[in-house]
Amino acid sequence: MHRHTSSRSLSAVVRGRRSLAAYPPCIRLLSTTSWSLPNAPSTKFVKPTHKFSSPGDLSSKVPNAPLLPVYARPEFVLSHGKGSYIWDTEGRKYLDFSAGIAVNALGHADEGVLKVLNEQASKLIHTSNVYHNEWAPKLASLLVQTTQLEGGLGYAPNHKPTTPPNGLQVFFSNSGTEANEGALKIARKVGKERWSLKNGKAWDTPPGSEQCTKTKIVCFENAFHGRSMGSLSVTTNPKYQAPFAPLLPGVSVGQLNDANALEGLVTEDTCAVIVEPIQGEGGINMAKTEWLVQLRKRCNDVGAVLIFDEIQCGLYRTGTLWAHSSLPVEAHPDMLTMAKPLANGYPIGAILLRDAVANTMTPGTHGTTFGGSPLACAIGHHVLSRLSDPGVKSQIKNTSAYLVERLQLLTKWFPQHLQPTVRGRGLILGLGFKNPEVPAKIVALARERGVFVLTAGKDVVRLVPSLNIGKEEVDLAVEVLEGALKAL
Repeated sequence: MHRHTSSRSLSAVVRGRRSLAAYPPCIRLLSTTSWSLPNAPSTKFVKPTHKFSSPGDLSSKVPNAPLLPVYARPEFVLSHGKGSYIWDTEGRKYLDFSAGIAVNALGHADEGVLKVLNEQASKLIHTSNVYHNEWAPKLASLLVQTTQLEGGLGYAPNHKPTTPPNGLQVFFSNSGTEANEGALKIARKVGKERWSLKNGKAWDTPPGSEQCTKTKIVCFENAFHGRSMGSLSVTTNPKYQAPFAPLLPGVSVGQLNDANALEGLVTEDTCAVIVEPIQGEGGINMAKTEWLVQLRKRCNDVGAVLIFDEIQCGLYRTGTLWAHSSLPVEAHPDMLTMAKPLANGYPIGAILLRDAVANTMTPGTHGTTFGGSPLACAIGHHVLSRLSDPGVKSQIKNTSAYLVERLQLLTKWFPQHLQPTVRGRGLILGLGFKNPEVPAKIVALARERGVFVLTAGKDVVRLVPSLNIGKEEVDLAVEVLEGALKAL
């Protein structure tokens, strides 16, 4: 475990402690050798390899479970996992190429994570935010200093981290949707203060006086920001929103990469703009760099707070710390939200924000009972330290390059089904289908062949595996997809 947040320890964490020789053989192989690509689709998985019980048999495993029926789950029960593999109670083995929906960055039952979890759980699990704990400031410092070094939130890559860290602040939550709720609340308060400063009036004037109008929020089509009422209000999918309307008022919806619409979309009344640099649930759609630059400028022009939701695409999922780390600082946000992989499956979320925005928040303006617990933050510190190792980042880059080449072959071999371009970057990738009814079938066919993948949007199969997968796992996953496509 890394117990310090000094610049010296940060250098050890971020600039590298180990050579590639310290990594498992599959990682060394992919990182140091060239690979050959197949000449034709594999036929090994045309027929299913996993046979499942009928729906009635499931009742013997989870009898009369009083669970709210909001999930349509397949007919088996998962038991345990190791690395990128997971087993059910019948002993069937699966390659988890969904990683718990982009959560298990280090895979299942990782020994380092288990060591930290057990050590910290034997000391303190929860204290509440009434008191300080040891690990929340350490993880916050590591997030800030790693961002300064690798780029993001106004820092270009290779900026010298500050000791003690400053310029950015962190708020810990329990989940991604809570991080987005907090970010929207902060932006709303910033908007009111900016309106007051501009108009020379208090925003909380009594009825009958001029009221603050800088309260509007902008989001984008195909976005997914969560299921709570505020985050649902900016998740523009009718199947998610309609049953729970009316939602938060004052939300305007734009289209990703539509530069011509920005002036009319983001106005003087806009307090917040929230966007995913890469839309995950919405279909692995990427925001263009030049559009993000224009969006940033428009937010500056009207005094709106720009929020990047990097809950799925952040924390090295794209190969860089943040999806926007490698972009020009002119495209960077004021706030970003994170969650999924930060503690490798233990619940945690966070908001990372610039001082200029954070300074609006004072004691009592926001809070959480469980967020920033010593256990969650100890695990998060360990996971971030591991993922920021140069060897791991190199592995992600090489694995992604190989996986993209394998997937690109599928678009050539199955043009009747697949769109011509593989979507995404790093290890957040998608195969677009010409028939929107096919992705769900592919997910089911892959599961019958021992691989978990996901759908995304209306027409995409999503691949978000653990970040430490190797060539063997890539080959198996793609061969199963080849078999599933042939089985169509």
